[in-house]
Amino acid sequence: QVQLVESGGGLVQPGGSLRLSCAASGSDVSRNGMGWYRQTPGKQRELVAIITGGGTTNYSVSVKGRFTISRDNAKNTLYLQMNSLKPEDTAVYYCTLWLERTYWGQGTQVTVSS
Repeated sequence: QVQLVESGGGLVQPGGSLRLSCAASGSDVSRNGMGWYRQTPGKQRELVAIITGGGTTNYSVSVKGRFTISRDNAKNTLYLQMNSLKPEDTAVYYCTLWLERTYWGQGTQVTVSS
C-alpha cells in the first residue's frame, strides 16, 4: 500500500520561506516521477513542480526562480523549498507520485499572510 505523507506547512509572512516534505512508504519511488500541486477553494488543482526519476525538474511560471523541488532517494522523500513567498502562494499543497496510477498525499496548508 503506497502512502504519501506531507509535512512542513504553516503560516509565514510574505517574503518568508518554508520547506515541505513528502515521505513515501510502500514503494521505492526513486525511479518514478513525483510532483507538487496546490489548490485553493473553488479552483482546480494546479501543478507547481515536477521531478522525474532521473532528476529533471520543471516548474510552473508562477513559482520558477522561487521554489525548488528535490528528492532524497535514500529517505524516499520529496521536498519543496519555497522562498520569497507571496500571499498568492496560499493554498493546500499536495505531493503526488506516478506509478501504475497516480497517488496523492493528504495535503498540507500553506498560508502566506502578514
